[in-house]
Amino acid sequence: MGGEGIGSGRQKPVLGQYLAGSTGVGKSWLACALGHKACRDNRSALYQRVPKLFADLALARGDGRYARIMRSLSGVQLLILDDWGLEPLDAGARRDLYEILEERYGRRSTILTSQIPVDKWHQVIGDPTYADAILDRLVHNAHRLDLAGDSLRRTRPRAAAKD
Repeated sequence: MGGEGIGSGRQKPVLGQYLAGSTGVGKSWLACALGHKACRDNRSALYQRVPKLFADLALARGDGRYARIMRSLSGVQLLILDDWGLEPLDAGARRDLYEILEERYGRRSTILTSQIPVDKWHQVIGDPTYADAILDRLVHNAHRLDLAGDSLRRTRPRAAAKD
């Protein structure tokens, strides 16, 4: 991964990484493995599924937890955002994603996983101004890993038993 960041022994954080690929190729597994490595290197890591994160943030606005959750997302050394782009963002989710990435940009590491190709992310974000701002902070200086292959969740045929 360019010799810097997780596991390299250097202090400079990885500015961003995104893992792309079809369902079941191991994006989440790899992101979690990198998170585990970060923890073994005495760095803090937090895994969040994007659809659940935005639902939790919407609820947190009403019950007073919003600022605390946003501080924790900003402060963790490695934030893993899994399953990005499963559904279009509403105005609140767009704003939240922008604020999270703005607070982290250049200071903390972020890994994002998605089944959606980057050239479709503007459509998922929905607003061209927010899309440009979000992608500027997320994609342009990121390490990109495109995973390909069959789903690891498919049942593999077992070898015939020997009698």
